[in-house]
Amino acid sequence: MSGGATRPLLYAVCAAVLGMLQFGFNTGVINAPRKFIENFINENYDVNSGTIFSVIVSIFAVGGMIGCPLASWVADKRGRKFALLINAAFGVVGALLMALSKTSTSLAMLIIGRFFIGINCGFATTASPTYVSEMAPVRLRGAFGTVNQLAVAFGMVGGQVLGIDVILGSDEGWPWLLGLAIIPSAVQFIMLPFAPETPRYLLLSQRDEEQARSVLAKIRGTDEIDDEIKDMNDEDHAMKQEQKFTIGDLLRIESLRTPLIIGIVMHLSQQLGGINAVLYFSTTIFIKTGLSEGDARLASIGVGSMLFIMALVSIPLMDRLGRRTLQLGGLGGMAVFSVLMTIAFFTYENNKTMSIFAVIFTLMYVAFFGVGPSSIPWMILSELFGQGGRSAAVSVGALVNWLANFVVGLTFIPMSELLGNYVFVPFTVLLILFYVFTYFKLPETKNRTIEEVTALFKK
Repeated sequence: MSGGATRPLLYAVCAAVLGMLQFGFNTGVINAPRKFIENFINENYDVNSGTIFSVIVSIFAVGGMIGCPLASWVADKRGRKFALLINAAFGVVGALLMALSKTSTSLAMLIIGRFFIGINCGFATTASPTYVSEMAPVRLRGAFGTVNQLAVAFGMVGGQVLGIDVILGSDEGWPWLLGLAIIPSAVQFIMLPFAPETPRYLLLSQRDEEQARSVLAKIRGTDEIDDEIKDMNDEDHAMKQEQKFTIGDLLRIESLRTPLIIGIVMHLSQQLGGINAVLYFSTTIFIKTGLSEGDARLASIGVGSMLFIMALVSIPLMDRLGRRTLQLGGLGGMAVFSVLMTIAFFTYENNKTMSIFAVIFTLMYVAFFGVGPSSIPWMILSELFGQGGRSAAVSVGALVNWLANFVVGLTFIPMSELLGNYVFVPFTVLLILFYVFTYFKLPETKNRTIEEVTALFKK
């Protein structure tokens, strides 16, 4: 379709978002095989298997913290396509190490493999959205942007489905379950050489207008590209005129510090609201409420499925209701169902029906997360900052997000052992605090230009 979703454009976008599918897969896949991985650790090492499993889960986020800024640097120096290729290579190496860890009786291989996969996924959360946004036509940029979220949710469901008993959820199957991460990275590595570099990078970084025009004509399906080339040049000129701000500037200048704090709190609300406790450990949570292991793994598939459904639902709501409304609704709903989950955890022993309600409340908690907190933190800093400070602000937000992810992954098992049925109470308290902060501090950015938003913080 001329000027729209052409085949070359769809091919390139599919190649890029495989990295985000990988991110979703490796977030969800570690949930089901916990028992079998701990068996492997207990059989071969004299260590606390629960603590080591927490390290295996959380080392993924350490890799993500490294992958995010590394991807930004590589994408700027060598191009978006090259960054995606490097990303795929990290994924192949990480998946092979995890797949062979049991055969080699090597816990180190499992941890290092998970670390490399984390780098791969950190790369993906930076490189894939950048590539997609620079390839998509302006009028379809929002729609194409949501493809990243859909790929994450689809990958998560895939990892949870493959982790059920009859497929790879077993003592023999878990290394292959983790090793399947090689498929998205290998396919991406094969597809990317046939995908183009982004026209924007070719024009503004490489200064190769002829090649940029050639790629743009191909992915748009038309030779009428002069207006788009002009728009890119105009935006580049405006960027050069605008003052560039460093991370230090964002902390020092009050009109920049306030939106940075808002963005950081939005990222913290995404992670410290407890969602990754559910994504990483939902099978464990459901077993504790009285479900059998098989039923708990099946219920966990509902978690990823709910995220996928809500990613579709939130697309039309984002521009209709606005960011602030969806973020408040999401945080409020998560707080309510976090309380109900805690009540269900307490009462299931005397009332077995509460096991079912515990699953329902957990799925509703995930649904409200999908309404706003799943995607808004990733976009809000881009809408709170002008071009001069946007890159630095987005980098800080991504680093904070991965750091909070690491904290939740590392501490949830010890916290669960310490607090028992009260384990979601700290998350509930934080959700209420995040709701209050959002209510008083987050401005609505819907239908406002960047100039109008930044002016709010200059008053």
